[in-house]
Amino acid sequence: MTQTVDTNVLLYASNAGAAEHERARRLVDHLAAGPSVVVLLWPTILGYLRIATHASIFPSPLSPEAAARNIDALLGAPAVRVVGESDGFWREFQTVADPVRPRGNLVPDAHLAALMRQHGVSTIWTRDRDFRKFDGIRVKDPFDERYATAFDV
Repeated sequence: MTQTVDTNVLLYASNAGAAEHERARRLVDHLAAGPSVVVLLWPTILGYLRIATHASIFPSPLSPEAAARNIDALLGAPAVRVVGESDGFWREFQTVADPVRPRGNLVPDAHLAALMRQHGVSTIWTRDRDFRKFDGIRVKDPFDERYATAFDV
């Protein structure tokens, strides 16, 4: 099973003031350590940089340098791989999007779902329930009590 994480999980892992911080941090550390590969998607990484450094969105914004160091550390982990759009992405996006007819905030979720399918990623750790609308995507909410000990190290 190949997994990825959504931007919201990375943000909680960086925000020590968030109630979700500790669990998100444990999950990110667990996934990055392996042995299974975790696939990060470029839109997730860039979304993290956008929000983590934005004073109007993130309660305690990080400096661009601190946010970049967080990404550098994650990308340097042995089990982490990064992927983006490959040839045929538009067709994959249409396959994912057509049944759901995304608009507004659902468009970036469809983008991630299409990237997941294109790269064989089956599971996303996220708090965003909208991912359940896409066929073939398994959603795990790391803050759901069912997963309370699934990634304790």
